[in-house]
Amino acid sequence: MTRAAIPGLPSRYPIGELLPALYADDDLAQRFTAGLDTVLAPVLSTLDNLPAYFDPSLAPADFLPWLASWVGVEADPAWPVELRRAVVARAVELHRWRGTRRGLVERLRLCCGVHADVRDGGGATWSAEAGAALPPPPTGELLVRVWPVREGVAVDALHVLDVATASCPVHLICRVEVLPGPPGEPEQTGS
Repeated sequence: MTRAAIPGLPSRYPIGELLPALYADDDLAQRFTAGLDTVLAPVLSTLDNLPAYFDPSLAPADFLPWLASWVGVEADPAWPVELRRAVVARAVELHRWRGTRRGLVERLRLCCGVHADVRDGGGATWSAEAGAALPPPPTGELLVRVWPVREGVAVDALHVLDVATASCPVHLICRVEVLPGPPGEPEQTGS
């Protein structure tokens, strides 16, 4: 990310106007300070608008990767700018729920535009009855069933799989099923 000279950007504080009256009519002094104004105008403009640089909804697009690094999120440069802004803005919330069903469902909705039903086959089970039979072994598979948020919109299964795999615990195999609409009996998804 660089902030360089922007052609035609006027300085809000021209140095030539701040010189003593002796230099007001000096052509060399005015041209020299005008050159400094050209170099300093982007710096002063950035400082004047500094709070906007820390707001993901207002920051310049080329500033977003740096802002994303502050909150520990990777925003794919191939994503539209508005999606990258939303991911950076919601990074803290997404980190809070990372590794949970809720976190995966939210990440898929935000990054892929899909609703999701997550079935985790790698968890632990227990029984309230002493001496009860052992539960069956976990399947070792994380099943993610997705359907589009809006009817008629295609779901990119590979992109969903990439996002789900990145959020999936390493001891589980991730599998994605694309559904045309919500499943008949949605499983209760908790956190």
